[in-house]
Amino acid sequence: MPELTRRRALTAAAALAAAAGATTLTAAGASAAPHPREGALEPFDEVYKGRRIQGRPSDADDMSGMGGMAGMGGHHHGHGTGYAVFVDGVELHVMRNADGSWISVVSHYQPVRTPRAVARAAVDELQGAPLLPFPAN
Repeated sequence: MPELTRRRALTAAAALAAAAGATTLTAAGASAAPHPREGALEPFDEVYKGRRIQGRPSDADDMSGMGGMAGMGGHHHGHGTGYAVFVDGVELHVMRNADGSWISVVSHYQPVRTPRAVARAAVDELQGAPLLPFPAN
């Protein structure tokens, strides 16, 4: 058996510390975020800070049922999320992250837990400015 040297002892201690830290980080991250498919997304329609926000499950091409807003970038619905969000009748482009959180083009670097929360965050960020339709490419 090889002789235990200071170098080998420090290497073994560093490897154990790194393994323990990685396990702790993985466990904390796994429990902090909801599962991406957790629960059904419910439709909502409310007035938040004087702005009407709406959200509902949708097909990528179906804009019917949201006040006749067909043609306002309908192919951008939810970035494949199957959910559409509107602020004052204008579609808010939303995306769902791998961890189940939601972001929008208005609050891209502030993930939130639900589509309703992403609509509210957009209203807060807009500070009264109108939401412009997301341009179709």
